Amino acid sequence: MSNSTLGQEWDAPDGYGAGGTRPARARRTEQPPGFWRAPFSGHYYREVGYALTGLPAAIVGFTVAITLLCLGLGTFATVLGLPVLAGLTTAARSLGRAERARVREMLALDVPGPAPVRQVRPGNWGAITARLADTAGWKAALYQVVMFPWAVFSFCLTLTFLLLGWAMALYPLYHWVFPRYTPWRGYQLFDFTDSHHVRHAYYVEGTWQIAAFSVAGVLLIFLTARLVRGLTDVNRAAAQRLLGG
Repeated sequence: MSNSTLGQEWDAPDGYGAGGTRPARARRTEQPPGFWRAPFSGHYYREVGYALTGLPAAIVGFTVAITLLCLGLGTFATVLGLPVLAGLTTAARSLGRAERARVREMLALDVPGPAPVRQVRPGNWGAITARLADTAGWKAALYQVVMFPWAVFSFCLTLTFLLLGWAMALYPLYHWVFPRYTPWRGYQLFDFTDSHHVRHAYYVEGTWQIAAFSVAGVLLIFLTARLVRGLTDVNRAAAQRLLGG
């Protein structure tokens, strides 16, 4: 299958071409770089971008899914409940399509979309029942709910380790700021007073201390690349299981 044909299929609703041909199974479009090259590759920073932008995307998806689900269940005894739940699966499919696009562009993984909803009965009621029986729509709604806490966890972990690694690695360039503009002699690792009222404070200020601190930061940068890949691999697996065809 050519790239142009695949692109046409992805642009079609739910990842299917005009002829209804099912695209190939999920596949990587780019191989991840090795351990030593990863922190300086575009692949890695796209994964970082996915983890950081995943939080606002997850907030939107979670809010839509939970709001429609609660509204639909709350009005289930009336006629309004079923259309609302049908709207949930429809909205979830749209959110899933957007998420598959993010996974494709930022995580280098093509995930084929599910088959279009097939309406058996004519009319509005037939459309509602078809949406209610849409397994792919419910799976997409489940994705929005269960991946929300993971998005929060990934965002916090990625941002923390990313900033910490580079701040430690570049410490030799700005260590002079502490004694000149702060009351600290250097980067303060800890400061506490024990039970005997003796204060213990440790500053990174000596030449060898600064060098060791920077080397630890470089090591953390490389380990953060592996961490982010592990975090995003969970997103890849979830997208294939819950958003794929």
